[in-house]
Amino acid sequence: MPPALDLAAHLALVGQEVGVSSWHLIDQTRIDAFAHATDDHQFIHVDPDRARAETPFGGTIAHGLLTLSMLPAMVYETMPRLAGERMGINYGFNAVRFVAPVRAGRRIRARFVLQAMAEREPGQWLRTTGVTVEIEAEARPALVAQWLGLSVL
Repeated sequence: MPPALDLAAHLALVGQEVGVSSWHLIDQTRIDAFAHATDDHQFIHVDPDRARAETPFGGTIAHGLLTLSMLPAMVYETMPRLAGERMGINYGFNAVRFVAPVRAGRRIRARFVLQAMAEREPGQWLRTTGVTVEIEAEARPALVAQWLGLSVL
């Protein structure tokens, strides 16, 4: 986890890429666990033989929501916290688009661009972060999003 930065340092980062995560493997075991957690057992995710035979993907693919759910792991290793932050709250998304499927066995990583910091009320800062999740060795990203987080001081 990167060191915490004060407010002035955060404001100076607006408009810049602030981090790129490490690569994370999306293997069939992870996909199956997500399917069990969400009760989404569609064959394109959990049946490698059928997915290979009946889809253009050549095998199973991760749930789009699984890819999205990896963002916390990736943001914690890359994005600096606001110094004095007592807690960070996931405030949701302005936009999420699933651009390309993540095939089982591929690795993904995220790039984060701090797009805006706005004080909502004293001691609360709303951070808008642009996110692109890349798939190793592929031209198209898995997803692009605009993610909101609230820092409470």
